[in-house]
Amino acid sequence: MSLAFIFPGQGSQAVGMGVDLAETFSAAREVFQEVDDALGQKLFALMRDGPETDLTLTENAQPALMAVSLAVARVLEKEFGVGVDRAAFVAGHSLGEYSALAAAGAISLADTARLLKLRGQAMQRAVPVGEGAMASLIGPKTDVALAEAAAAAGAEVGVCVVANDNNQGNVVISGAKAAVDRAIEKAKELGARAIPLNVSAPFHCPLMQPAADEMAQALAAATIVSPRAPLVANVTARPVHEPEEIRRLLVEQVTGRVRWRESIAWLVESGGVTRFAEAGSGKVLSGMAKRIAPDAEATPLNTPADLEAFAKSL
Repeated sequence: MSLAFIFPGQGSQAVGMGVDLAETFSAAREVFQEVDDALGQKLFALMRDGPETDLTLTENAQPALMAVSLAVARVLEKEFGVGVDRAAFVAGHSLGEYSALAAAGAISLADTARLLKLRGQAMQRAVPVGEGAMASLIGPKTDVALAEAAAAAGAEVGVCVVANDNNQGNVVISGAKAAVDRAIEKAKELGARAIPLNVSAPFHCPLMQPAADEMAQALAAATIVSPRAPLVANVTARPVHEPEEIRRLLVEQVTGRVRWRESIAWLVESGGVTRFAEAGSGKVLSGMAKRIAPDAEATPLNTPADLEAFAKSL
């Protein structure tokens, strides 16, 4: 069995996430306290009690999701003796890439929390609320070619690109609101269903360049070392372990496409991965992995029981 740890992105947040881990394991409580201390914020209290509207804010959701992922990783290592170095690779969806790097020891937990807080704020600052939009194109006919054709129609009136290639039947477009509206019309003509997403900014498109510039400055000052397991990067769908290349790709990721379908396909076909373990909140990535690679095993690690069963299965 060849294992890859995968780490979820924005949208997987939920009030109450991580609470059962904190109640069961001191290692999880330590992670949540470290993140609170790094941010000077009672983030775990927000995760535990809400309100959901505050937790969903990008600047809170990003470090909160990372904190849950790192709590899972630390509990696995401290309580069950399963370190990230048991994996052949790590990968994360958008902000999950930071979680993957932190879990693999490439960036400290405190630095990761601060970088994600800034990333959320910078993304929000980049485009005024209401000027950008994202939409999910879904259905059996939906693939990258269809999404690119829809985005090209939108691009006639403004910025519009494919933002997330999640899996066959699930591709996300992003850009200026009028352009995304036009792309939605085109996608429907081409046989896809189109669902506008409830997001505060148009992520992973050229409108995010001001945020990329802010992150370039912040990442230039951050300490990054080689991860304990190679990271399969969002923007290349290929492994990377050299710190300067990781730094460059994290900047590119702000405006670039999340090549998730290609990443999972590479992990299975070239990386030899037969099992995915989703460390963190929810099970969105496990579902995507099963759709991309039906023969691979995909296990969401949410609860203490999930972690115990996973550790015993290795």
